[in-house]
Amino acid sequence: MDLKTPIGQVGTTYKMNAKRLQKLGIETVEDLLFHIPFRYEDSSNISKIAQIQQGNNVSIKGQVINATTIRTKRGLAMQIISVEDETGRVDCIFFNQIYVLRTLKIGSYVSISGKSDKFGSKKSLLVKDYEILENIDSDTFHTGRLVPVYPETRGLGSKWIRNRIKDLLLKIEKIDEYLPQEILNEEKFIDLDMAMRSIHFPKTLEDEQKARLRLSFDELFLKHAQSKMRKKEWEEKKHTKAFEIKKYKKHLDKFIKSLPFTLTNSQTKAIDEILNDLSKTTPMNRLLEGDVGSGKTVVATAAIYIAYLNGFQATIMAPTEILAEQHFKSIKDMLEKFGMKVAIFTSSKKLNVDDFDVAVGTHALIHKKVKFKKLGLIVIDEQQRFGVTQRAILRDKGNNPHFLTMTATPIPRTVFLTIYSDLALSQLPEMPKGRKTIQTWLVPEKKRSAGYEWIKKTISDKGDQAFIVCPFIEESENATTVKAAKVEYERLKNEVFDQFNVGLLHGKMKSSEKNKILEEFKNGKIDILVTTPVVEVGIDIPNATIMLIEAAERFGLAQLHQLRGRVGRNDKESYCFLFTDSKSEDTNTRLKYLENVHFGAKLAEIDLELRGPGDMYGVAQHGANGLKIASFSDFTTLQKSKKAADKIFTNLDNYPKIKKKIKEVMDQKTTHD
Repeated sequence: MDLKTPIGQVGTTYKMNAKRLQKLGIETVEDLLFHIPFRYEDSSNISKIAQIQQGNNVSIKGQVINATTIRTKRGLAMQIISVEDETGRVDCIFFNQIYVLRTLKIGSYVSISGKSDKFGSKKSLLVKDYEILENIDSDTFHTGRLVPVYPETRGLGSKWIRNRIKDLLLKIEKIDEYLPQEILNEEKFIDLDMAMRSIHFPKTLEDEQKARLRLSFDELFLKHAQSKMRKKEWEEKKHTKAFEIKKYKKHLDKFIKSLPFTLTNSQTKAIDEILNDLSKTTPMNRLLEGDVGSGKTVVATAAIYIAYLNGFQATIMAPTEILAEQHFKSIKDMLEKFGMKVAIFTSSKKLNVDDFDVAVGTHALIHKKVKFKKLGLIVIDEQQRFGVTQRAILRDKGNNPHFLTMTATPIPRTVFLTIYSDLALSQLPEMPKGRKTIQTWLVPEKKRSAGYEWIKKTISDKGDQAFIVCPFIEESENATTVKAAKVEYERLKNEVFDQFNVGLLHGKMKSSEKNKILEEFKNGKIDILVTTPVVEVGIDIPNATIMLIEAAERFGLAQLHQLRGRVGRNDKESYCFLFTDSKSEDTNTRLKYLENVHFGAKLAEIDLELRGPGDMYGVAQHGANGLKIASFSDFTTLQKSKKAADKIFTNLDNYPKIKKKIKEVMDQKTTHD
């Protein structure tokens, strides 16, 4: 067994739970070892039985001397396990856990943690967790220490994960170090093997902090290193021929004049940056970042037109059919008048078209049947939704074509420099002229009814439409106070907006169902759409002017901004209402930023400073930053890891272990994609 061993091959229990582990992103031994605790329960207050103080949380070690079940007056089954050490005896209380009588047999050694209390006149312990020991001096993993708590899935709780990680760490003699000694000495880091063991089973909080610092550095260092490696590989590629730009300046000017609007300064700047890239023999690799409605498609279309004038085909790939169809319509409107042929390829439109200048579509574009004669430019919309492999297949349909990726996800500069530093960056901070700012308000709960009345009046008087966004599909035990789309849909449809047509949309619907609902909403058959954040990307409903977001505190500012961007798609006045039950002053201060800040990247920076990267990406995109341990708000470690990567890369061949590690990480990402 090594770190790359598939988890199902380690043993029977791993094999039986392989599908559940996959839900947690665990497919190899290494994946499980890097399934890092998100918190620790402190059970380190170890006490002799005679010294237990009532009301304290304690852990004890002893021998089981009796086990019985009694029934309370309310009919609850209560298991009493009597445990003894050299100082005394205590009754350990379980409720409705009859199996413990079979597990905790008389004579066995145990470690038990819980809250001390009295049962009648006797000293007792209300059990939180327990474990059976080989002998009274055995090490503990679930009690009597800082106990790791992990991200879980149905059927795999923290105790099961803890046992499996303990099992792996016992089987693996030593995890190989790959960082050179000079970095370990300079940063005073513990070695990788000790860091891995300490992050899971720290003896003290100081041990945990040392382990987390080392593993955070590794994660950010490898991000920088991968980015530098990708940039180096990209720069070594050569395009068959640079595009001629000056020759076609008049054509481009004519295209720009044909647009029914004036380009913003940032759009003009972005087009210039892209044209500069296209004039080089090294393929362009640029990211175009701009808020929803900032005009990214027009910028991309200018590049597509230049590719066509130079005798090349272009393609634009979108994550959903709806977004692909929107791109198809707008690009066709802009380019057909210049004699260009625009085709669309999606799973529902199986067209055998081979005569086109621009191919617009979804992942269907990577199918073998879609053949390009001379592909020179690839545009990827919402690039984080496509894997490395999918992008590589599309690239291989041309001879090192130019690459333009677009995103509406606001990316703070610190995040960009870490994840996307292999890309050149163009930003569109301005909105097109004539586009009105979306009026945004944080609405107190006491004004909810008045808000509903205002929405009714606006829809009735103006014929406008509204989104109502809820963070979950169904209510769960863990989120009973949070609005859930299905429950809220029934309430709003039957009690609040019963005079309007109310629709429901969520991510668990089939694609055909989602498309049907969106088509009805777009055509005005639905007045109010209750939805989860599935509407965040790629839905254009010009007549929607109202966005109401429930439990707004559950989302990052960047995601709230993207949701807000679903309205205000025309010249009508548009509104966004943020509802929250939170009484936290910090939460309300954070949400208030949306009332005055209207540039997504700025909001993302604010969120990064206030809440850290996990929250920045919001509920639906948790983990989208690709970090398990490190934080983009940890600027000190970020700078140290970048400095180390820059230094190592000046002579990477002198560090074969690092070179091998980077390659492994990049190959693993490609395989997962």
